[in-house]
Amino acid sequence: MPGITIGDTLPDLEFQTTHGKIRLYDYIGDQGWVILFSHPGDFTPVCTTELGMMAAYADKFAAMGAKLLALSCDDVNSHQEWIKDIEAYNGHKVTYPIIADPNRELIKQLNMVDPDQKDPAGNQVPSRALHIIGPDKKIKLSFLYPASTGRNIDEVVRVIEALQIAAKYRVATPANWKPGEAVVISPSVSKEEADQMFKQGYETVPLPSGEEYLRLVKV
Repeated sequence: MPGITIGDTLPDLEFQTTHGKIRLYDYIGDQGWVILFSHPGDFTPVCTTELGMMAAYADKFAAMGAKLLALSCDDVNSHQEWIKDIEAYNGHKVTYPIIADPNRELIKQLNMVDPDQKDPAGNQVPSRALHIIGPDKKIKLSFLYPASTGRNIDEVVRVIEALQIAAKYRVATPANWKPGEAVVISPSVSKEEADQMFKQGYETVPLPSGEEYLRLVKV
């Protein structure tokens, strides 16, 4: 899909939200992470469950230094009314802002347009997309789901922690990794560097090739 993607720097956009006017770079700050997630529309069933679950996880994300920022193409008044439904369904207060994009301008700039779905008036609608934005204002990870599939918020938590660990250490997370489990040392790290960086020790997995590239470490 054309448009902004992983590794791209987001423009310093300004938009109207349920919390008033927000400038993106100010919202991210110097050290923060932002989870920007879009929805096909207000007062829709899957989106209501997703925004409610994001509200339930808001404190957990905040503890990780990550802010939530939702986007839907309806206006602010519609969002405010929708929030009442979300909170009634889930029981958690929606404390994060929801961007209003009634002219469908932001979803195009942010590469969040659903290529197939249209609203009853024939207008483009957002995909069920999610961008994780790092402190450097670059997109670190993107998810794209069809309208029929709700997002797994536990997976968002997992990948935020994986991205933060990778940013702090020269490591990567293996398949099915969960927080607290061993990670793999980057192949760009020499044995000498690994010995200095990971004084707690690490495991080099013996492989038939004899190559010592799979090195596991707890950080």
